[in-house]
Amino acid sequence: MRRLYLLYHELRAGGSEYSYVIDSSLFERHVDLFVKLRAAADAACGAGLWPEVTFDDGHLSNFALAAPVLQARGVTAHFFITVGWTGTKAGYMGWAELRALQSAGHAIGAHGWSHKLLTHCSEAELQKELGGARRALEDGLGAAVTTMSLPGGRYNRRVLAACTAAGYAQVYTSEPRAEVMPLGATVGRLNIRGDAQVEWMERLLDPESGVLQGLERKDRMKAAAKRLLGDTLYARLWAMANRQESGDGDEGRAE
Repeated sequence: MRRLYLLYHELRAGGSEYSYVIDSSLFERHVDLFVKLRAAADAACGAGLWPEVTFDDGHLSNFALAAPVLQARGVTAHFFITVGWTGTKAGYMGWAELRALQSAGHAIGAHGWSHKLLTHCSEAELQKELGGARRALEDGLGAAVTTMSLPGGRYNRRVLAACTAAGYAQVYTSEPRAEVMPLGATVGRLNIRGDAQVEWMERLLDPESGVLQGLERKDRMKAAAKRLLGDTLYARLWAMANRQESGDGDEGRAE
């Protein structure tokens, strides 16, 4: 059975114009759909796509709004944490929340130390963003951390080699594609925008609809635009198109 890893960020009651924020009630309907589709896939002996839920950054809403929805439906998720923000940045989870998620059966991975684009890092910065983040998470959680998601989805061979050297078994990207089990060294994910209605999600998770294939083509075009424009200009255009809220990050947000 192929799996489609879905990437969420912040939840908010009532939603927001900012594309990285999803209405908490809409997220609840998403998870209801995932439960239904998983049951149908089991009944059909693995036909269809199996939806998996992931979160990036470590926003407090992941614990306060998303976790109760997941727990009520018996769904676990993978939370990737910007470790330097833990317990220090307003609106983001602290160690108590992360430990509670871990105790509830959710997976915890790293999302760098400061959310800096890894392709912009020096060797010393990579050690902090990768190895430093993993060690701090392991110390704080008392468990091994072997997964990493890429800030802004940016990577190259140098970054992947540094991730391996830092002890990560899997690196999660922002490239939309279905994955077969067992997972390889890189894992694709689809960023879910705040305007992703349930009907569209249902088509997305239908392998015969062609929606995912269309998103894969769009992602290749977006990658070409990043190379042509450069990260700084691309980030400015992305921020305008996605109605990024002031103070909510830098070019590392633009995926």
